[in-house]
Amino acid sequence: MDYGMIGKREKAKRYAEEPDRFLFNKFDVTFHGDNNNHHVTFDNGVFSCDCEFFMTHQRCAHTMAIEIKFQGMVPEAV
Repeated sequence: MDYGMIGKREKAKRYAEEPDRFLFNKFDVTFHGDNNNHHVTFDNGVFSCDCEFFMTHQRCAHTMAIEIKFQGMVPEAV
């Protein structure tokens, strides 16, 4: 491995430990729930999930788990 790449890996590790450097704008996730897999998306501050609870409440355990896991990296739901 060249010396330039070693420096970049160290910088990447430091960046990865600083979650305030990240702000997600969009993603698409398969969430493995207790009973089924669920399709969760996040697009410019708006979550969507294909579970029944989300369809009636606009929030669910799947979207809230992502909010908790990536706190500070996705905007909080209002």
